[in-house]
Amino acid sequence: MTTAIPLIEASDTSRYGAKAVGLGQATRAGLRIPPGIALSGDLVDRIVAGDEVALDQVTALASDLPLPLAVRSSAVDEDGAEASFAGQHLTLLNVQSAEDLRDALGEVWWSANSDSAITYRQRVGLFTRPSIGVVVQSLLDPDSAGVLFTQNPVTGADERVIEASWGLGEVVVAGRVIPDHFCLATSGEVLHQAPGMKKVALRTLPDGGTEEHLVASELVEAPCLGPSELAQLNALATKCEEEFGPGRDIEWAFAGGELFLLQCRAITRAGSSGRPASAPTGAPEVIRSVPFFEGVEPLEVDRISQMFKRRHFAAGDTIAKEGAGGAAFFVIDSGEAVVSVQGREVSRLGHGDYFGEVALIDNGARSATVTASTDVECFGLTYWEFRPLVQQNATIAWNLLQTLASRLRSVQT
Repeated sequence: MTTAIPLIEASDTSRYGAKAVGLGQATRAGLRIPPGIALSGDLVDRIVAGDEVALDQVTALASDLPLPLAVRSSAVDEDGAEASFAGQHLTLLNVQSAEDLRDALGEVWWSANSDSAITYRQRVGLFTRPSIGVVVQSLLDPDSAGVLFTQNPVTGADERVIEASWGLGEVVVAGRVIPDHFCLATSGEVLHQAPGMKKVALRTLPDGGTEEHLVASELVEAPCLGPSELAQLNALATKCEEEFGPGRDIEWAFAGGELFLLQCRAITRAGSSGRPASAPTGAPEVIRSVPFFEGVEPLEVDRISQMFKRRHFAAGDTIAKEGAGGAAFFVIDSGEAVVSVQGREVSRLGHGDYFGEVALIDNGARSATVTASTDVECFGLTYWEFRPLVQQNATIAWNLLQTLASRLRSVQT
């Protein structure tokens, strides 16, 4: 059953993902988190596919949250100690209204089905179809934010390691600043501290999104945490270890003088934005024109077309990268893209052209880079739908073989 529920009720990792369930557990334990809701993976699938009833369910529940919103992935298999998906799946900050959630959810869904995410899954042995639960929360306007490790992530020592900066904590996670660094004993005693170079702070924009702002010169090297904040963070570390177990990687923020927990996951062991348009309804004509579907019954083509999901790429965006793992097969609806191999342009693509099927057939790397030369609207079919489709339909498989043979002959001549 597809559902959207308040975070405090999230307890099923297989449906809502580790991030949502962790925040639900934290709320039930009395830890302060921003208010939010959890969306099951199948509900997100339905919304991205254009299900208006599912979207209405989410917008109704999200409309009770204070604005603006943060939209974060909560994939079922992310945030384990052996493999962390940090940096692979998208977080969208400063979504202005519940009505804007459709586009935000589409971006998060596609981030989990991107070439880089698929490549990462292959590398860590999690090459299965991602189920993308999502967490929607009220977005804080923090004075300071950052990360806290309840054990030293390098040495494993039983000490707290804190990195902090002004504003939203994404500048710390993304390495955009040299953060203030603190090392505490579990008793709270400050063992070591070093000021950072916090030249920028990430702030929200009035119309949505975020922007980096220059920090006042007197604050660049001034510590953004004092004794009181450090004591509260140490207490948070203790509480999180009591609730979740040792070795926690915590994201936190101070807003309005209060400490909020944003995320708590196991420390990852060493060694281990285009904006989409509204989802399509009906069978897009551009998909009907793909040669793979020649000779396939019209009703079957209609069914297949519903599996495609619309995606937008801005001019200059890399749609597929040579050498990366393949995540999706794309058909261009509008705009133009350039195909290059080893930095040399070999062709241009436009309306009705398609690409990406080779890497999905052999699990190999992309054979070329495809870059949007203008804004591009396309329809994508991920590996998880593409392969069963070919395996189950002999006509499509034969058409695909003919297309590949034709391309091979053109290269040899």
